[in-house]
Amino acid sequence: QVQLVESGGGLVQAGGSLRVSCVASGRAFSSYAMGWFRRAPGKEREFVAAITWGGESTNYADSVKGRFTISRDNAKNTVYLQMNTLKPEDTAVYYCAANPSSWAVSGNSRLYYYWGQGTQVTVSS
Repeated sequence: QVQLVESGGGLVQAGGSLRVSCVASGRAFSSYAMGWFRRAPGKEREFVAAITWGGESTNYADSVKGRFTISRDNAKNTVYLQMNTLKPEDTAVYYCAANPSSWAVSGNSRLYYYWGQGTQVTVSS
């Protein structure tokens, strides 16, 4: 199975920036659309952002639009989430996930087959 490993989480003050990364194993990485999801304490998992395998199209949740940027470097088998102007409500465990539909940017978590272990992002006031 495809393995996804997130990194780059940490503690940051409100208004600051952080970039989390997800490294995927397997030659099929470039054939998958990739997404970022998050789960805040006491809340349900929610969609954050998604990107097609070629990077031609992206999709963002309204709560992060204009602040977060998803990108990928297929040569490095890596997808990134650049998070700017962070807010305390962004505090969550962030997960990357792979969608076999390479041309899609779906926010439906059930369409993502492979998931990473998550990386903690904490935004202080």
